[in-house]
Amino acid sequence: MQRQTTIAKTEEIQRKWYVIDATDKPLGRLCSQIAQVLIGKNKPIWTPNVDCGDYVIVINAEKVGLSGDKLHTKKYYNVSMYPGGLRTRTAEVMINKYPTEMIERCVHGMCPKGRLGRQIEKKLFVYAGADHKHEAQKPEVLELKF
Repeated sequence: MQRQTTIAKTEEIQRKWYVIDATDKPLGRLCSQIAQVLIGKNKPIWTPNVDCGDYVIVINAEKVGLSGDKLHTKKYYNVSMYPGGLRTRTAEVMINKYPTEMIERCVHGMCPKGRLGRQIEKKLFVYAGADHKHEAQKPEVLELKF
């Protein structure tokens, strides 16, 4: 008897909405689990070339935790492609001014690159505070294991 591998079809995928509270969660561990939910690797129907993942809302991004001395030593770089156009920011500046971008960048690094990765990343919504505008979708609270 030959076993058939099931391949998920885009029409058959049922997506859920999840809310994750980032308060005092380690940044890397939080983002790796967010990326798994976005990609759909936590589902038994996961297929590498199909977007099987769910929607994720991250609240309290400004309260995310960093271990050790990363607050002062971790750097974020932007290059404008002009001479002298390298801009460097520490993690402390990113948390204080751009907390949503910090989590979005981290999750971006853990998602696949290309057309599918850009489609997956559009299902991530990050908010600095505790309020979000997705109450109509009735999101479930997702408890992450660390």
